[in-house]
Amino acid sequence: MTASTDAAHLAQLNVATLRHPFDDPRMTPFVDLLDPVNAAADSTPGFVWRLVEEGAGDATGLRPAGENVIVNLSVWETQEALWDFAYRTGHLDVMRRRREWFERHVESHLVLWWVPAGHIPTVAEALERLTDLRAHGPSPRAFTFASSYTAAEAARHVQAGPPVAAAVPQP
Repeated sequence: MTASTDAAHLAQLNVATLRHPFDDPRMTPFVDLLDPVNAAADSTPGFVWRLVEEGAGDATGLRPAGENVIVNLSVWETQEALWDFAYRTGHLDVMRRRREWFERHVESHLVLWWVPAGHIPTVAEALERLTDLRAHGPSPRAFTFASSYTAAEAARHVQAGPPVAAAVPQP
């Protein structure tokens, strides 16, 4: 990835722990909102890609983070494009109702990171970024909206490599 923001896109993963089985009638309002919200995302300026289960219109049948956990993984041209979709469309109404359908997470449930334009992140890659955020807090490698980094900062972080431990003098 170069420091140019044109060469990077923003990947996002969020996980949600179901309050009820997915086929429970209490989940019906959420299920009914999936198609319109996904269609809105797909048509939002700056949208690049989202994880979809083969033969389905969404990824709710995939459970890579646990049987009661659904995942949403997508890629956006910019952080602003993702923010605009999440907080300036009908998606916000769904988020306001999330406690009806999902448990409150104690740990981070959303992670953002920069990927080279054209790269489609895997679920394993996304879950690793979430694990990194939970273990080490925000960094250019894994961050949140509240603690974000630019693509250039992420590129510098990658170029610098991991911190090197100081040598301990031997007696």
